[in-house]
Amino acid sequence: MQLDLNLLTALDALLEEGSVAGAAARLHVTAPAMSRSLGRIRHTTGDQILVRTGRTMTPTPYAIAVRAQVHELLHQVQGVLAPSRELDLATLERTFTLRWHDSLVALSGPALLASVRRQAPGVRLRFVAESSLDTPELRRGEVDLEANANRPGAPDIRAENVGETRLVVVVRRGHPLTLDGALTAQGYAAAEHVTVSRRGNLANPLDDALARVGLSRRVVATAPTEAAAFAFARDSDLVISVPEATTRSLAAGLGLVALPLPLELPSAPVYLSWHQRYDTDTAHAWLRGLARDALALCGGS
Repeated sequence: MQLDLNLLTALDALLEEGSVAGAAARLHVTAPAMSRSLGRIRHTTGDQILVRTGRTMTPTPYAIAVRAQVHELLHQVQGVLAPSRELDLATLERTFTLRWHDSLVALSGPALLASVRRQAPGVRLRFVAESSLDTPELRRGEVDLEANANRPGAPDIRAENVGETRLVVVVRRGHPLTLDGALTAQGYAAAEHVTVSRRGNLANPLDDALARVGLSRRVVATAPTEAAAFAFARDSDLVISVPEATTRSLAAGLGLVALPLPLELPSAPVYLSWHQRYDTDTAHAWLRGLARDALALCGGS
């Protein structure tokens, strides 16, 4: 039996994406080519792998049973076959997937991309949006680097604190809170607020800080990103509380101003995270260094 390792790569993509089109896009091949690979996989395994259910495709019991094993085998093969020679950035061709908080993409993404293009023009970066749920893409190798305020708890995920940023209060120019001198905790609590949460949470540690001084606030809405929240504040008296670095790229252009937060809160950390399988990957280590520098240039936000 002659083994074609390309089929292992195709099978892994098919099982993770659950469709021919999705697997083709992931591997940057045409849908007909991926369909032919699926046919060969079916012939080799004697299993349908994916079967059509209405307008979608469903994995067979066999496919579900071997999915994790296939993914691990692929990474083992890649580790064995990976070149051990010194990294040559001028000829490196690779696509890295980065799942960063949207404000970090806006603040640090341009600097990172510029450094990558200057040193390794054959490298491409895929910035993807954060999910509203905790997802295992780092562990599955679908995401190379994460950057956000969350420190992963899984033992096989590395996390490095690359900076921190404090929270500030963002309001429109001319907002009543800007006319009364120094912002107080009482004035802050009395305003109406919009929280920023990709999961739609109406409460956050700010409410705990207010409760410790006997205050509470009224949250009237939640937005998934800072940019969306700023749109609410631009033409109203709503108050947004966000990391200070975020305001530098978005708030000023929207006619918004930042005020010091009148509460004692620790600065928000920023973590750069990756799976341990990439610890000795020289190209990945190179990218981690550039990402660390780019985040630090923007105040560690």
